[in-house]
Amino acid sequence: MSTKTRIFIALAAAGVFASGASYSLAAVTADEAKQLGTTLTVFGAEKAASKDGSIPAYTGGLAKVPEYDPKTMEQYLDPYKDEKPLYSVDAKNMAQYEALLTEGTKALMKQYPSFRVDVYPSHRSFRYPDWVLENTVKNATTAKLTGEVEGDALAGAAADGLPHAGIPFPIPKTGYEVLWNQTARYSAAVSHNVGRGYLVDSAGSVSTLATVNSYFVHPWYDVNGKLRSQTFDALFGFSATLTAPPSAAGTVFLNYYTANAAEGGQKVWFYTPGQRRVRLAPEFSYDVPIASYGGVTVWDDIYGYLGRMDRFEFKIVGKKEMLVPYNAFGPTNTRETKDILGTKHVNPDTVRWEKHRIWVVDGVRKEGARHAYSRRTFYVDEDCWCIVSSEAYDNGGALWRVNLYYSFPTYDTGGFNTETWSTNDLIKGNYFILNTGHREPGNLIRSYDTAEGLPVRLTPQAVAAGGVR
Repeated sequence: MSTKTRIFIALAAAGVFASGASYSLAAVTADEAKQLGTTLTVFGAEKAASKDGSIPAYTGGLAKVPEYDPKTMEQYLDPYKDEKPLYSVDAKNMAQYEALLTEGTKALMKQYPSFRVDVYPSHRSFRYPDWVLENTVKNATTAKLTGEVEGDALAGAAADGLPHAGIPFPIPKTGYEVLWNQTARYSAAVSHNVGRGYLVDSAGSVSTLATVNSYFVHPWYDVNGKLRSQTFDALFGFSATLTAPPSAAGTVFLNYYTANAAEGGQKVWFYTPGQRRVRLAPEFSYDVPIASYGGVTVWDDIYGYLGRMDRFEFKIVGKKEMLVPYNAFGPTNTRETKDILGTKHVNPDTVRWEKHRIWVVDGVRKEGARHAYSRRTFYVDEDCWCIVSSEAYDNGGALWRVNLYYSFPTYDTGGFNTETWSTNDLIKGNYFILNTGHREPGNLIRSYDTAEGLPVRLTPQAVAAGGVR
């Protein structure tokens, strides 16, 4: 932690930043904020190691990998590739580790005896820039939830009335605050990812889904400060162009998710080559199935959770030590389809699991609200504030879908890549994985701290002008 960041922490604890704010409901008091940088990290995680030492103390994250050259290499190198599993958990010994397993992990083991969790040494590899930490300290005593319903929008002490570009609620009090932290989590301003998806049916037959050339953007973290004005001040968004199959090539999705739930908290456009026009697509939200992903997932499931939170009551269950996919380079980097796809689930050989402290948030559908899910549970890592796993239940209360997010550190820029994930439908017996497998020559997985100079289409006008069919 730099001297400058320590000064910011001291000022926040003294209430300096809170004193000029026009909002009366701060997330935490100045006394509570004193935990940041002492018992807690500046971003709100427990600083110390776990009692048994299996989760190490936080020491700043992974700064660099000497062998990695972003100018010449197509993928991020796995700095932990030579490590061996400490132990494995499957249906035979899961009772021994039950307290560390999510409900989804246990369900996969019970339903599929071939499902296995290989547990490696834990590494707290997430890294924040100092300026993001400083903004997080400011937010601790000034950011709050606003809106017509709980969790609808954010407000803060920045000049525009929003939180500063950092974690809004480093000491969260509600489930909504945890989920806002994951939407506003720190990540590279732009991540370029070209990946293919696969759908595996209940008989083990594989269907290739669309290949997508995606630019994922976290505009608040553009070091040049220009990306927010180009992206409707979105916290997160993506410009995704389908390049295969030929029948879908040229289709573009342009999605942005904002800090205010006006107009549903999102701005979504859809370009179809056949019509040669861009149209608004507000229907791409909530529980609408995604056709290009085989209908195995819905819009507000992708990349963890996207969109308005008004249809569920979200509560914090607690923070637990759990086994989750982490530093999981394998599913993204695996080239050959045969090496990644199992008959019933992703090949366990490719997935690294570690023990981490996880915020557990449970959401129950509100009375009278419409959604295909009656309940959903999210598992959010304390360091990255990103969703590492989630579950969804049907109207009868049966566990329906299990989502696993294969995150890994983008050590050149800080933050994590969180674009590869899988969904197992336990009722239908099928699953899919996105952004994995075959990559055409010249397609790179790279992260950038600004969008300047990149060929990313950020506006509906740019999408329309770039149409090639």
